[in-house]
Amino acid sequence: MRGGMWMVMAVAALCLSLPADAVAQKVQTPVYQSIKASKARMRTGPGREFPAIWLYQRSGLPVRVLMVYKEWRKIEDPDGAQGWIQANLLSETRTGYVMGSVAELLESPRFGARLLWRAAPGVVGRVSKCARGWCWLDVMGRGGYVEANRIWGVDRDEEIG
Repeated sequence: MRGGMWMVMAVAALCLSLPADAVAQKVQTPVYQSIKASKARMRTGPGREFPAIWLYQRSGLPVRVLMVYKEWRKIEDPDGAQGWIQANLLSETRTGYVMGSVAELLESPRFGARLLWRAAPGVVGRVSKCARGWCWLDVMGRGGYVEANRIWGVDRDEEIG
């Protein structure tokens, strides 16, 4: 009995001593996330010793995580820029970035549905569900269905929610 208790405590101690990065390494890439910090630096490599090449000042901007290295993530932004950012500056919250021209947010996920709102190129909104090529995009409380191919931050045939 005494030996069994020691074994349980040893396994528990080992689990608690594992770095948080061991769990983070399980992230399947590529995956979309968003910037959660009000300011986030993109760097040329996975460490603070690497030069910053971009300063994001837009919380909620969607990014595609391409690679994981310890507490760093190699990302791609909507403009195609790639670099490294600390994982704690990212969120799993899904967002979409309106691309091209003005996007129409519709009442239902079909062409000809009633127009609710229009979103200009560059507008970022929260994506809560996607199916059959349409996504629900909420921009500061004003939401509607938009064609998935009009926003960056989701794959064309991806299903969410």
